[in-house]
Amino acid sequence: MKTNIFFTFALALSASMLTACSDDDFAGDPERDWAGTTERFVPTDEAAFSTFYTPSIGRVGDPMPFYDQKAGAFRVLYLQEFPNNASFRYHPIWAVQTTDGCNYQSLGEILPTGTNDYQQDAALGTGCAAYSEADGRYYIYYTGHNPNAKQTEAVMRATSTDFKSWTKDVLWQLNGTDYGYSAEDFRDPQVFKTDDGLYRMVIATKPKNGGDPVYAEFTSTDMKNWDHAGSFPMIWDRMLECPDIFKMGDYWYLVYSESVRTSWSRKVKYLVADSYENLKACLGGSPKWPADGREGVLDSRAFYAGKTASNGTDRFIWGWCPFRSGGDIDEMNINVGGGDGNEPNWSGALVCHKLIQHSDGTLSLGAVPAMAAKYSQQQQPRVMLSNGYSDGKLSGDDAYVLYNRLGSHNHISMTVTTSNNWDKFGISFVRGSDSEKYYTLVVNPEDENHRKVNFEQEGAKGIGFVEGIDGYWFERPANNVYNIDIYTDNSVMVMYINDVVCYTQRIYGIQKNCWSVNNYGGSVTVSDVKVSQY
Repeated sequence: MKTNIFFTFALALSASMLTACSDDDFAGDPERDWAGTTERFVPTDEAAFSTFYTPSIGRVGDPMPFYDQKAGAFRVLYLQEFPNNASFRYHPIWAVQTTDGCNYQSLGEILPTGTNDYQQDAALGTGCAAYSEADGRYYIYYTGHNPNAKQTEAVMRATSTDFKSWTKDVLWQLNGTDYGYSAEDFRDPQVFKTDDGLYRMVIATKPKNGGDPVYAEFTSTDMKNWDHAGSFPMIWDRMLECPDIFKMGDYWYLVYSESVRTSWSRKVKYLVADSYENLKACLGGSPKWPADGREGVLDSRAFYAGKTASNGTDRFIWGWCPFRSGGDIDEMNINVGGGDGNEPNWSGALVCHKLIQHSDGTLSLGAVPAMAAKYSQQQQPRVMLSNGYSDGKLSGDDAYVLYNRLGSHNHISMTVTTSNNWDKFGISFVRGSDSEKYYTLVVNPEDENHRKVNFEQEGAKGIGFVEGIDGYWFERPANNVYNIDIYTDNSVMVMYINDVVCYTQRIYGIQKNCWSVNNYGGSVTVSDVKVSQY
């Protein structure tokens, strides 16, 4: 948990900063047809996002989703980040409700912070929610965080019979020091049920007297009374935050967010095994990551604190995409911040993906089924400018095809076919005919048989590769065909490729600007280009 200086991109863009026109001008200047132009435009984000949910005030932190069978909907609790957090009292738990992962109803505040700076839960941290059929109660197990208290972090709970009125259980608290664990790190409780019928709770912590992080494990028969069942290791000295353990088909999974502050490793990852006990055995000094050569990475560094929930048919994962602050907004230099090897800002927009389980138990992320239906207003993609482009084929260095302006919420789909195993291509945003900088998702050959999505600032004044926000290795399609879907909601975008690649990113200025497909040597064929909006 962190307190951040509030930054609102929309307020920062005054009318004097617009390099091309104002929003009103874009909507309909009688003197000019903006739809027929290609100059770079500096738009503003909407106050709230509806697909990649962002509240009108504040931002989304660490989601805690669960499927409520009584309501027939997913309830996604999250830590509400305000622009004016108090020094010790921050991150009340708010919630949204959704049936499909892309349309949300706000439920407002669910659980407030403590009422003074010295209560254990002056600030709230990540946890989980569950429903007990045995006693007809909803439970929230959460982290109480307060450096003024005897325990900086402790696990606490609240209950409700209707998911509206919640009562904090002031007589119940798990303190790590009572079981040989740290008073400073004892957090992120996750409750789940194993095949033996027991409820399990795992808590991210460290030994009381120092050492590498571990998961403390507790068991219960009724979700109320908990017994300590020992601990199991994490991976080396890495803290694996926001654990989520679940069974899907014949496999058990641990999804976690690795908080190591390095440009490559701070991402959402997973482990898989054929039983819960074997899942725990995947950890420790010789971790058994899924056999995909990427440490089980699920997305880019712009997707964090991912946790899952299932309605019995689909399992979705929710995380947050960080906002960015600082930089020369007018020049969009902000787009290379918060992912350049430094720690990204905490909190942002709520992003949801569907888990895709492959026959060998490995996972990838895809678009939730309702996304395509939401972006239902078909647009007409038009070629505005090009170089080295003919009959759908891009040939030679610096070949590109520039398409007309996008809206605020876009679904772009296309097929890209490369001519050989080494061809390199990219998709650019915030690109105009006068742009000295623009932003590209490059599908880069790491070797003949592997690819990775890189993020680059291109153009005459671009810095090229942006450190720390690249994706992960994936196998080159055997037929060299890339089926691509990109969804944008204001400055947040997600790209999916062939149901095996997911890449989330925040790029300010996508909306109302042109975009392009590029080739870098060799040749690629671009076909079936479609754009739809809502």
